[in-house]
Amino acid sequence: MTSPLENLTGPGKALAVEPADAQEFAGLKRSGLARLADAQTESLSLEGRFDLAYNAAHALCLAALRWHGYRANHRYIVFQVLPHTLGLGPEVWRVLAKCHDLRNRGEYEGILDVDERIVTDLIEACLSVANALDALPAPGAGSR
Repeated sequence: MTSPLENLTGPGKALAVEPADAQEFAGLKRSGLARLADAQTESLSLEGRFDLAYNAAHALCLAALRWHGYRANHRYIVFQVLPHTLGLGPEVWRVLAKCHDLRNRGEYEGILDVDERIVTDLIEACLSVANALDALPAPGAGSR
């Protein structure tokens, strides 16, 4: 039986099969955790904290996908597959999906409309991803 992740691979699809790389995994995790820590610095601007937390979430979600032996062809997919990469539910990936939309609006339209609540929710979702990522064994020890 094919996995949900495997179903997303192939020409023109959202994922590509690529063996996990322990060094890449460690780098993505390290980068994500550093940004997550910085995002929790309340003296920074709200927009800066949002940007740091969003990029932390993306790095950590990408690390989880890479742990499973896949690479994303689209940025958004790393959030959509969280139920399959880390077993996280809609309470996490819906926040990340909303923040992805907010990020795109800011990047492409110059409108970054964030408030304290969304930044707090984003940081909490990111912490959930980080905790689930910590539960994975070293890459190659149980991936794909």
